[in-house]
Amino acid sequence: QVQLVESGGGLVQAGDSLRLSCAASGRTFSTYVMGWFRQAPGKEREFVAALHWSGGSTYYADSVKGRFTISRDNAKNTVYLRMNSLKPEDTAVYYCAADRQARWDSARAPYAYDYWGQGTQVTVSS
Repeated sequence: QVQLVESGGGLVQAGDSLRLSCAASGRTFSTYVMGWFRQAPGKEREFVAALHWSGGSTYYADSVKGRFTISRDNAKNTVYLRMNSLKPEDTAVYYCAADRQARWDSARAPYAYDYWGQGTQVTVSS
């Protein structure tokens, strides 16, 4: 059974940094695409970043490019989202997701992902 467990969220001030973790278990994820999404109250789930586990290719939403970095640790089966220069508009619940078919062309689409974590809250105060 696939499990994705996010951690690392919290309350920070604008300009601060956070690192989110997504611990993956139940499969070998080496051929998966892993994604981070976020959802603010009253808004739709929004793509943040994606990573192709085997090749290491990455892809970012324009709103976070240059501030956020997605990475992986093969030994720990964990995907990270390093978030720098946080802004109040980054406030949301952040979700980790896994696409077993590795549909890179659809990496920003929530429907492409088969597995989701429970989410971790990130709140950025001004």
